[in-house]
Amino acid sequence: MDELDQLVPDVFARDCASRPVLEHVAGRWAILALAALREGTFRFNALRRRVDGVSEKMLAQTLQTLERDGFVHRRAEPTIPPKVEYSLTPLGEETADKLADLIEFVEARLPDVLAARQAYDEARAAHA
Repeated sequence: MDELDQLVPDVFARDCASRPVLEHVAGRWAILALAALREGTFRFNALRRRVDGVSEKMLAQTLQTLERDGFVHRRAEPTIPPKVEYSLTPLGEETADKLADLIEFVEARLPDVLAARQAYDEARAAHA
């Protein structure tokens, strides 16, 4: 029996390997990149335009991490200049679907969040 057969993930355990993976997929840029890639295959600059505000460096690092973890597939054609495209793997598709649900929930409940912020700020200001 190898080490993977004995693995019992527990994200609450300090040394569990699931923690860094959760950090990788739950980071701001990873969530947005995975959600954008649900729409289809993107070249790097098109994906960067879709994920407005991400720097070239951060997107490159994020995609590399997601590729290493098996969520994103990178396909490079040996042309001049090289043509590189990114798409989701089956694992990435499943993950992106779950993240899309979270995104939709947050967007739908944004008025509630904004109202809560305003109430919080007003209460803090009244006690200052």
